[in-house]
Amino acid sequence: MIRSTSSAFAGLRPVLNGIALAGLMLGSVATRANTVATTAPAPAPAAAPEAAPAADGVIRLRSTHGFDETVARVKAAVAGKGVRFFDAIDQHQLGVDAKLLIGKSTLVLFGNPPLGVQFLQANRYAGLDWPVRMLVVEEDDGSVWLAWTDFDYVARRYHITSRPAQFKMASEVAAAIAAEAAQ
Repeated sequence: MIRSTSSAFAGLRPVLNGIALAGLMLGSVATRANTVATTAPAPAPAAAPEAAPAADGVIRLRSTHGFDETVARVKAAVAGKGVRFFDAIDQHQLGVDAKLLIGKSTLVLFGNPPLGVQFLQANRYAGLDWPVRMLVVEEDDGSVWLAWTDFDYVARRYHITSRPAQFKMASEVAAAIAAEAAQ
């Protein structure tokens, strides 16, 4: 269940819950289809997306994998959906190079130009939030999270009211990529 302190996520809850449930169901089907027997317990399912603390308009989802594997899984999920991968920026390494230490953090940029460019047509400044950015971070306690900007927030930020179907699609794709990477 999505937990949020903001009504901005209210319309997104059913979509994200449905995507998370579908992802869990698909993972269950794939597990049954696997013919190799294993005695290892199945990993716990990923938690539902939630509002990020201290960050307006940011959704996050806890990964059941380590940091490096989660980054690799985001890239694989992007490729699997036929979405264009632009870049992955190792922010931790940027900090090391500047002699400023931060925890593990990688920003993955991806998008579907036929969809995302429509946001730019509606408001060129939406280019500050497109292509999609998904951040993978490792917290001090070792937990790994995926975070991305809520597309309802993006629509409000740039006063774009003419593309509700496109924002809905972008929300569903980003949530599906995060769910696939996290579980």
